[in-house]
Formats: sequence, C-alpha cells, structure tokens
Amino acid sequence: MATDHRPRDGWLHTSISRLAQLKQAVSGDPKAIFGLGVVTVFLLAAILAPELAPHDPMAQEFGIMDPPRIVGIDAHPLGTDSYGRDLLSRIMFGARISLGVSLGAVSLGALVGVSLGLLAGYSGGWIDDLLMRFVDVTWAFPWLLVAIMLVAIFGQSVWNVVFAIAFAYIDDFARITRSEVLSIREEEYIAAAKNIGVSDRDIMLNEVLPNAVAPLIVQFTVLVARAMLAESTLSFLGVGVKPTTPTWGALLGQGRGLIEQAWWISIIPGILIVITVLGINLFGDSLRDAFDVQQGESV
Repeated sequence: MATDHRPRDGWLHTSISRLAQLKQAVSGDPKAIFGLGVVTVFLLAAILAPELAPHDPMAQEFGIMDPPRIVGIDAHPLGTDSYGRDLLSRIMFGARISLGVSLGAVSLGALVGVSLGLLAGYSGGWIDDLLMRFVDVTWAFPWLLVAIMLVAIFGQSVWNVVFAIAFAYIDDFARITRSEVLSIREEEYIAAAKNIGVSDRDIMLNEVLPNAVAPLIVQFTVLVARAMLAESTLSFLGVGVKPTTPTWGALLGQGRGLIEQAWWISIIPGILIVITVLGINLFGDSLRDAFDVQQGESV
C-alpha cells in the first residue's frame, strides 16, 4: 500500500500554522492592518463599554437633541438623542449588542451547518442526500420572514434575532464544509487511518475537520459582517431587539425622521456601521489570502 508522508495535522498544529500564516499576511498588507485595527477598536468598545462609556445609556437626564459638544460641563462628544440620552454611551453599548448578536448567530449557524456538512460529505450516499436536501429547505426560507415570524410568535428579544440570523447561515457553512470534506476524504492519510482501525468519529473530528478549517474561518469572518448588517436591518425595521435596547440599527431608525433637526442621531451610527463592516471585510480578505482559500461554487 502506498505510504502518505503528509503530516497528519491535529488541532494544535493546525492552529499554530494558521496563526503564523495570518501574522505574515497582516504584517505586509495595509488593508489588513486597517481592518484589524477597526476590528480591535470595535471589540474594545464593546467589551469595555461599562468602564469607558461616559454616561448611563438609558439615562434621560440631558438636553434633548443636543448637538455634539466636546467641551463644557454638559459636553456630549456625539450629542444626545430625541430622549436626552448620551449618544456616545448608547453607541458603545450598542456595539456590545452587535458583537453578541453577530458572534452568537454566526457561531450557532456554524455549529449546525458544519456538523451537517461534515456528516454529509464524509458519509455520502443517502445520508448526504437527506442532509443536503434539509439544507436546501433552510435556504428556501427568507431570513427576514423567519425573523418576523419569530417576533410575531415570541416577541422582540436578542435571542430571536440570533436564531433568525443563524437560520440563514446554516446552508453557507454546510455547503462549504461538504465541499471541503468531499476532497479531503479521498486523501491517502484518511484511508490509512481507516486501515489501522481509527473510528469514523475520530477521523472526522481529528483528521478531516482540522484540514477543512481555513475556508470556514474566512466564511465565519465574512458572515460576522453580514450578521451586523442583518441585526441593524431588523432593528431599523422595528422587528429586532426591544426598542429600549441600544443598538446601532435602532439608532438609525430613531433618527431617520429627525435628519434635519438632529442629523447626528442617525448619520454617526450609520458611518460607524459602514466603517466596522468594511474593516471586518478587509480583515476577512487578509484571512482569505493568508489561508490561500479559493473562491468557487460549492459542490
């Protein structure tokens, strides 16, 4: 039997290799540096909002629609909204909601989608057909209608938004995973693992999945940006989180009728959404280059 001299990657070896590739890609690419900087600022603002926010985001104790002012006793660097709440504080706490919803939705979609794609691609046959037809069914449901249905049944909440967005991303992860697994399962080291008695479960988790992780990481990053836009869209339409919850989309919706009187309420959050999504996408591009992921149609 032919011997495969290709090293069998484990999770630790694969992780170290990916980090080295990412460091090399980011260090020489201005777009990647910009993207990483935007992602870092966004994460810090979200995580440290309780410590860094100058005011309580729910406090209605300031002037209504005060313009941005960085000096004085009543200074508000980004102004106040139509209820007299500090806009900077609401934006910082809104970043926490965007981060939580985006990561939660994409992580849940990845967990379900990767599991389906891994099992379908490795097993083949009727299992593959059954699971991928289920994936096709999930793809057929518009995520916006799913979100509206969840809100109508269970009311507005962060978890309903997470479930609605995650439902939309199951097929993305399932198709990419299956496509990678279909090629990886034909490698000689997979046949060698089977011949020495390694169980199918261990092969899938320890051999196949680690070697399919690069395009999944790239897809995860891209979908985090899309999930931010999806959450903003739902909140803007009034079918996202509760209206009292500070989110960037809700701020856009609140300020859309006040553009002439208080442009900062919607314009500033809108600009931040654009910059953040752009930064995440640029960072995702650097990941794609670092991991040498080819763009193409799923099998």
